[in-house]
Amino acid sequence: MTDNFSQHLDREQLGTLSSLALAHVGDAVFELMVRSWLAGGGKATSGSLHKDTVGIVNAKAQAEFVKIIESQLTDDELSVYKRGRNTRVNSVPKHMSIADYHAATGFEALFGWLWLKGDKERLNELFEAITNKIIEE
Repeated sequence: MTDNFSQHLDREQLGTLSSLALAHVGDAVFELMVRSWLAGGGKATSGSLHKDTVGIVNAKAQAEFVKIIESQLTDDELSVYKRGRNTRVNSVPKHMSIADYHAATGFEALFGWLWLKGDKERLNELFEAITNKIIEE
C-alpha cells in the first residue's frame, strides 16, 4: 500500500510539477499544520478554532509569513518560493492585493515542495518561526 502521507518525490519528479500543483498541496499542508497547532493549544470550541484558522490561513497572512522566513530560506527553497510567486494566476480575489496573492502562492508552493520532498523537519522549522511570531503578537 502506498503511504500518501509520506510522499518522497525525488528532485526530477518535483521538477515536473507546476508551481500551482505545489501550491495546491502546500495550502493543505499549511492549513493542517495550523489546525493541529491550534487544536493542541487547547482551543475549546469549533467556532474559535475555525475563526483562528481563517485568521492565519489566508493570503494576506501568508504574505506576511514570507517576510518572517525569507531570510532563513536556502537557495533551493528561495527558488521554489520565487517560482510560485511569479506564477501566472487566472484570478485574484477582489479584496486581495496582487502582490499578497502572489506571495501567498509562493509560500504555499514552498510548503508543498517541502512536503512532497519529505522534508518534514524543515517544514516544522519554518512553521515554528511563524508560530513564534504569532505568539509574540
